Amino acid sequence: MNDLAQKCYAALNKITKWRSVFAGWQLGTRIKGDPECDAVRDHREVTILLRVEQSALLKLLTEKGVFTVEDWQQAIIDEAGLLDKDYEKRFPGIRSSDIGMDFDIGKARETMKHWRP
Repeated sequence: MNDLAQKCYAALNKITKWRSVFAGWQLGTRIKGDPECDAVRDHREVTILLRVEQSALLKLLTEKGVFTVEDWQQAIIDEAGLLDKDYEKRFPGIRSSDIGMDFDIGKARETMKHWRP
């Protein structure tokens, strides 16, 4: 492994240590090996890595002139809208709004009937 690869690995290893803080914030103090906490830690690690990678990629692509920040912002708007519609299909009776989540109680009740209390 070259010096740059080692520095990259070390930087990612350091930043992902935050996963335990986020898991504790979400679930309270848990021992390592607690299945629920391990799952949250794993998910937080992926989220941290994705944020670092996405930010680095955006920086490189805009600095190299592949696209503009405005192009990226419009693509974000488009993709967020598509994902929002996908979530509405996945969870009938539930929609997002600018001020929170809207529930059509009749439809949402059916959607949520097997959810944990």
